[in-house]
Amino acid sequence: YVYVYVYVYVYVYFGNVAVQNRTTAIPFNNYVQVNHASVLGAGSGVIPDGVDDLSDKEGVVGGLLSSLPASAEEWNQHRLSKEEVESYWKNGYLSNVECLSEEECDMLMKDLTALSDPVHLHPGRCLFHEVHQNQSGDDSAVLFHALGQWRITPAFHDLIYHPAITTKVAQLLLKSREIAPVRFWHDQLFAKPPHHGGCVAWHQDYSYWTRTKPMQHITVHIALEDQTRNNGGLSYIPASHTWTRNGGPLPLLDCNFGDMEGIKTILNGEERAAFKVVSANLKKGEAAFHHPLSVHGSYANNSEYWRRAAVVNYFADGVMSDTDEPLLQGIQAIPKGVQLDGKFFPLVYSPSQHSIPPPSS
Repeated sequence: YVYVYVYVYVYVYFGNVAVQNRTTAIPFNNYVQVNHASVLGAGSGVIPDGVDDLSDKEGVVGGLLSSLPASAEEWNQHRLSKEEVESYWKNGYLSNVECLSEEECDMLMKDLTALSDPVHLHPGRCLFHEVHQNQSGDDSAVLFHALGQWRITPAFHDLIYHPAITTKVAQLLLKSREIAPVRFWHDQLFAKPPHHGGCVAWHQDYSYWTRTKPMQHITVHIALEDQTRNNGGLSYIPASHTWTRNGGPLPLLDCNFGDMEGIKTILNGEERAAFKVVSANLKKGEAAFHHPLSVHGSYANNSEYWRRAAVVNYFADGVMSDTDEPLLQGIQAIPKGVQLDGKFFPLVYSPSQHSIPPPSS
């Protein structure tokens, strides 16, 4: 490492959104790391000239996919077996599911690199609902985290419609095992640099999502490169999707993910005894599908390699807003009790259109 000590304050305005980059002790090792750069609620509703909001585009746009399957038989090639579905409901997650090709991962990785560059700011960053250059605020535990990349690049836009993902989501959303119509909720990016990548504390996703109901959600975590526990890969606590408090999720403790083991302070004796960590060890292009109450997290990246991933979250058609506040930064509020739909929550899978029966094996 060669270290250059410099203090730089740069303000870049997208509409009325300010981006502050403060650079200290920058290590140059084939990348530039700028800490403390963060935009909360990047979506200001003001879009500069020349920037296209891809949420205006319905269906694939040719960034990652040229088209969607044309027949039920083609859709069926992507469905899970009955055993895989039952494993999901037993453990609260299903991991190491092949979804993307190496070429598709490389396309997405190229976009992630451009979107996360804190020096040459991507003009589409104004479309993020949130972007945190380092959500931890700790130079020794850097975590890039953003929401809304599907609005910015064609490849990430097409990812939310990918049949290798949506077909499986339709099978897993409802405990009844019925095939569900699927709507997109929101997406995320995570990047941990080598040697000093931050953790993502143990949590349940629905703790962040109680502004929507009923709880018919699912998370799909896609590895854009190989993951291990040492490089901060995804881990789970099996069967933790049964852990609730007063009929709801566990309390939300840390919005910045920094206290890895904080959740243990609110677990009961039975839950602490069952707290057995399983590392998913996802390979490039593999995905993990998990229940909204499944306790999951990822340790710090102490390896010499990056750990980058894309996450796509979905819910069953019919889920409603449970707040009169905006569900995501930069979009109009949907009144409490009204079903979520429209351009920000597109229907990405319809059983009536794709005619996929429940798997028999």
